[in-house]
Order: sequence, then structure tokens, then C-alpha cells
Amino acid sequence: MAALNWSGLRMKSRRERVHKVQVGALGRTPEVGCSFREWFAGLPTFLGATELRAIVSAVVAAHRAARPVVFAFGGHVIKTGCAPLVVDLIERGIVTAVASNGSGAIHDLELAETGATSEEVAETIRDGSFGMVHETCAQMNKAAQRGQQIGLGAAVGELLNDGAAPYKHLSIFAAAARLGIPAAVHVAIGTDTVHMHPEADGAALGVATLADFRMLCAVVADLGAGSPGGAGGVWLNVGSAVVMPEVFLKAVSVARNLGHDLDEMHTANFDMLRHYRPQQNVVTRPVRPGHGHQVVGQHEILLPLFRQAVLEELGK
Repeated sequence: MAALNWSGLRMKSRRERVHKVQVGALGRTPEVGCSFREWFAGLPTFLGATELRAIVSAVVAAHRAARPVVFAFGGHVIKTGCAPLVVDLIERGIVTAVASNGSGAIHDLELAETGATSEEVAETIRDGSFGMVHETCAQMNKAAQRGQQIGLGAAVGELLNDGAAPYKHLSIFAAAARLGIPAAVHVAIGTDTVHMHPEADGAALGVATLADFRMLCAVVADLGAGSPGGAGGVWLNVGSAVVMPEVFLKAVSVARNLGHDLDEMHTANFDMLRHYRPQQNVVTRPVRPGHGHQVVGQHEILLPLFRQAVLEELGK
């Protein structure tokens, strides 16, 4: 084998090279006691910080253009203490529709009614006591019965608002019902604790959750620009790795099949891991290049940052 002739390497000046990192994009060092706006502006202009800024700007633009902002979430949003943040965004008129899987609705309902939710699965699964509480199943059955007429998400919210739940002010579904915004629950039979109970009403759940899917398709169909060249709406997928990304993809197909232009829509996935379905079904496939955003991190850190950044940019 002949040795390489190293003197033949082609070299160039650094001045000719395209650089990915510039001094102007580096992080700043805000002073102690600075405002949130100053602190947020000091983040480096790279990767996750860039994606977070982009989706904040998209939500602000959508709000100013009176376009929908949909908050789709999994149960861990509730379990990491973030429900009050979402309720606040609903009350401010920034989040205009919510959607969740069955887990999100169950944890939301339990937290509102008892001030507590979730159990130590590794312990309770050993003796078969996991999920075997009767109150939650009874309440979800009531919601399913009512939801056959109005949808499951609206029924959960109404059930909480009509009752004496001491913490209903912390409920996302109660807030949605109180303020009259769309709320959907997308149940996958067999995935929720309440489905293990003998009195679980699969027929009612099916009718109620299908009504929510059809309602959500109308919400998604409205995520395009309200006027030529205007901002589009935003779909936020937060903490759902499978159900909500799959629901969203089908809703997008229905909307486009019926002739709705969603080219100006923005999407984002917030989660601690990069999962296949959110990446493909939320961030990549449904949107134009540059309109899908991936923000990786813990809900209990990202959502407070996101909320505050949106409010600061809106001046609220």
C-alpha cells in the first residue's frame, strides 16, 4: 500500500469557512436580580433555546392573530405539578383548546376531587391493588354517560364544576368547561385503570371519545392562517408519546382531505425524551420545514419557562 502524499491536502483560510457558532449567539451573563425577560434574552441562541424561542414566538403570533393554540397533554403534565400553569394560560385566553388521553383526564379529575393523585405502581402492582379504587371509576363512568351527548372532555369538566371538588380551580378540564373552550379526551380501551373495573362502560366511553375526536378534527381544521400571509395556529404536544400524536395525525388528514389549508400551522413537542411518534407525527410530517419544533426537557422546568416567556412577549 502506497503512503499518502500529505503535501497534496487542499487547505483554506478560516475566513472562507462557513461557521455554525458565532460570538453573537453565545450566552450572556445577566446580573443577579435581573428580570425574567433579561434572563431569557441571555440564553444562548442554539439548539433547545432556539427551539423554545421559536415556539414561544409562534404562540404569541397565533394569539395576536386570533388563531387557535391547542394544548395536548399526557398524564405526566398533571403528575409533575404543571396543571396550574395550563389553567392560567386558558384563563388568559392563550390556550384555546385542550386535549388529552385517558390518563390525563383521570389524574386531572383525581387531583381536583381529592387534592392528590398517582400511586407507587412498583409496589401496588405486586399484590394486584394497582388502580383498584372505586371512586375514580364511578366518576369516569358518570362522565362517559354524560359525554355521549357532549363529549368526554366537556363532561369531565362539567362533572367537576357541578360538584363540590375542593380543588377544581386546579383542573384543566374544569377550566375549559367553565370558559367554554373545546376539551377532548381520547381513550384507548385497556390503557387506563378505570377500564379494569367490572362496571366500566365501554360503549359509553366509545361514543363519548369518538365525539371528542370529531370535535377535535374541527379544531385542527382551524389551525391554518386566518388571512393570506397571516399567522397560523399552534398544536402543542406535551408529554404524550403515542396516543395524542396519533390522534393529531389523523385529525390533520381529515382536515386536509376536506380542503383546509394548514400550511401556516406550527407544532411543538415538549418531552424529556425524543420519541418516534411525536417526532414524526407532530414535528415533521404534518408541517412545513421550519414549522415543527422539538423542545427536550422536564415538564416541571420547561412549562414554567414557556409560560413566562409567552406572557413576557405578550406583555401580559
